[in-house]
Amino acid sequence: MARLPWLASLLAGSAHAQCTESTFINALPQGVSIENITDLPNGGNYSEGAANLGYGGAIFLPPVCVVTVSVTSGPSHYRFGLFLPPPDVWNQKFLAVGNEAQGGGINWPQMGQGPHYQMATLSTDTGHNSIGSDFTWGVDQDRLLDWGYRALNGSLVLGKALTEVYYGKPITRSYWSGCSTGGRQGLKQIQIAPDSFDGVLIGAPAWDTKHLFPWITRIVKLNLGSPNPLGPNQFSTLAYWATVQCGDADGIIMDPFNCQFNLSITLCDGGVAQPPYCLTADQIEIARLIYGDYLTGSDPERFVAHGLPPGSEGQWSTYLVPVQESADFAVGYERYWLYGNDPTYTLSRYNDSAVNDSETRNPGQATADDFDLTGYRGKVILYHGLADGVVQPTSSGQYYNATRDAMGNIDSFFKLFYVPGLQHCWLPAPYSPGAPWQIGGAGQAVIQQQYFNNFGQGYSVPGFEKNGAYDALVALMEWAEGTRGDVQQIVATAWNSTGQPFRQRLVCAWPKQARFDGGDRNSASNWTCA
Repeated sequence: MARLPWLASLLAGSAHAQCTESTFINALPQGVSIENITDLPNGGNYSEGAANLGYGGAIFLPPVCVVTVSVTSGPSHYRFGLFLPPPDVWNQKFLAVGNEAQGGGINWPQMGQGPHYQMATLSTDTGHNSIGSDFTWGVDQDRLLDWGYRALNGSLVLGKALTEVYYGKPITRSYWSGCSTGGRQGLKQIQIAPDSFDGVLIGAPAWDTKHLFPWITRIVKLNLGSPNPLGPNQFSTLAYWATVQCGDADGIIMDPFNCQFNLSITLCDGGVAQPPYCLTADQIEIARLIYGDYLTGSDPERFVAHGLPPGSEGQWSTYLVPVQESADFAVGYERYWLYGNDPTYTLSRYNDSAVNDSETRNPGQATADDFDLTGYRGKVILYHGLADGVVQPTSSGQYYNATRDAMGNIDSFFKLFYVPGLQHCWLPAPYSPGAPWQIGGAGQAVIQQQYFNNFGQGYSVPGFEKNGAYDALVALMEWAEGTRGDVQQIVATAWNSTGQPFRQRLVCAWPKQARFDGGDRNSASNWTCA
């Protein structure tokens, strides 16, 4: 039986003899250098260790040529990494992956998914090196612009060129996969350079930075300004009662937008909940404001940002614990990005005027709010977990609706999927531990591999690898390449403690929702999109 070429290279255990700096040297523009090049064998791991504060490494990779490139272009300085499969493996496709929060560094872990799809893969460091919650580097306006869009755009242009030099062939298809900041990056890129991608997989995008960050500071101030701030006990109480009131028979909140959550049931004096798992009246008011929209002014009120949905409380600690002003998310945006390294800026100074300043200055020009995508010819799959307590799920609906308002009918290229029970980017909510959450989204398989005893292979959906019915990235590629019709549904999966899939459920293109038709609730075949 003939051996497939890619299998021969895999068994040989080497990327290729041309994995040397000399392959690229004549193609490097001024200001560009190769920092490192490594011929990584099959099953190898790769990381930069302490030199990369934002991310760890990729593990159990197929054979790849690892290339790290340093770029200085005018005021910009950034780095990017490439994973290049062997030439007889490469399918002439290119995948770029996004970053997380404010973190600087090359996202090697999420890059690791691309070579399993036989794709050349890229990530930028966004122009700095930091952990995800660090705002201090943003006092440098050029670093902010690099984070906002410049580093990614420059990395893509040069990264694609070097990929074609390496293989001596053109890239025929280009794709994006990113969540949170990575989602914002993907949307921003198709706005400023519409020909960058044939398809983008966008998860929980933090696209509206000029409103998201003031909203964060506001809810922190609401909590810290109270004599009885919300803490872990109260988050658990709210999550439990939200699930009781709004969850289905499996404890999954399918439609938090229409959940009539009666907060009074959590009241210590007169409610059903009991100390210490109950709330005082002022804590209930804080919760009400966090669930509610952020509005400024009074005549008329002006919308700033949506609140968080019932079921998201498992992640409220991201911003609200530790409940102290030194927490990076408390005033880091205003102190370092908005007002230019003002160490005297404290929560007590925050008021609604910061919203106006943020809209005017838009640090890093990062907000992705050019909704007219007429120049973009690719496809968009945008997904958002309905238990997200970091970026409001309704913000994705806001983006989708704004694009539709700008362009009319967008159904031919843009689909929005809400995933019940999914928290920010990955993992189910604590009070919905059995919620099917994995759809092949950015970072999901990496989390499973690196934090659950090497479960899966670090890409796709374990047990359903490269199957477009389960893997949203594959569905996107099939849709973009015309091998299937548009994407109306994706099967989400959850696993039990032995690693077996025990619950699957459809997630549906908005505005349709999954409807149970009877039978085994854990089987996706008993759900339809309606």
